[in-house]
Amino acid sequence: MQLRLVCKQWNLKLPKIPDGNKVKLPKIPDGNKVPWLVLSMGSAATESFEEEAHALEEVRAPEDEGILDTRSLEEKGIYHLMLPDMQDNIMCGSCHGWLIIVMVHEGTIRILNPSTKVHLDLPPVSTLPNIINIDGDECTMYCGDKIITRNIIFMHQSQIWKAIINSAPNNDNDNDSDFIAVVIYGLFLELAFYMPNNKRWIRFPARDLDDVRDVIFFQEKIFAIDGNGQLYEFDTRTKSGPVGGKHEATPPPSDGMYNCYYYLIGGDNGSLLMLVKGERYRYYMNQKRFCECETVKFDIYELKKNEKTWSRIHSLGNYIQKGIYKFD
Repeated sequence: MQLRLVCKQWNLKLPKIPDGNKVKLPKIPDGNKVPWLVLSMGSAATESFEEEAHALEEVRAPEDEGILDTRSLEEKGIYHLMLPDMQDNIMCGSCHGWLIIVMVHEGTIRILNPSTKVHLDLPPVSTLPNIINIDGDECTMYCGDKIITRNIIFMHQSQIWKAIINSAPNNDNDNDSDFIAVVIYGLFLELAFYMPNNKRWIRFPARDLDDVRDVIFFQEKIFAIDGNGQLYEFDTRTKSGPVGGKHEATPPPSDGMYNCYYYLIGGDNGSLLMLVKGERYRYYMNQKRFCECETVKFDIYELKKNEKTWSRIHSLGNYIQKGIYKFD
């Protein structure tokens, strides 16, 4: 699917790329170059699909263990792939052609190949470092220095903020596939990791690492950023798990913005990009609408390889990032 076909606004605003500078799309596991846009049902995005029904064709997920042949899709078509496994569950990540889903009723953290329907299960939500005990429909957990009890369904819904894997599973049906998974979890937005054969999620070995806003794998390392713009770096080439801590780079100035959200992107040139989204809240004293959020700015900073200072950049040129990101 071409980027211009996502919506009218993208078609109008995206610059034309000369033929001599064609963008190569990342390959998904079956070797085809087909990007997908994941949308929640009932959202404004779904309504936009209905408005342009003439351009929409529906593709059902394969029955049983069938495989969706993406090679049969036309280049300029917009296709709607229905995924019943996503119904009433929460998607918390997407990496290397796999979706990462929290199964709300079971508490399973599942990675799913949407084309083949093959899935692998990671350790469940109940094995996160802050979970103490589960008794029937109630869950006891740590909340900072306190111990609280919550409904187990609510716990499944609210614990995982983001999940990533560093590579696709080696074998579709092999639960011992050699990959690392990382999650942002809990009320205090902490980090935990999973390695092959682990039965539980393990908390990152770094002091005062909380309020994590984003985490990525990049160049055999894990990079995370907290709510103050502080960068953390961990080496993944160790048998015992990620090793590291605070990066020497000083956080960029916030320019007086109190509500900033930080996102990390790994560049093809080896540089790390930080996207800072500034928001402003307006409060209303009526019952229909209490609070309204407005995005007021986007700033982009670059940390070049082996450097210790973020530099603000004002143009990306024709650069298009290959990857999947979610902006709240």
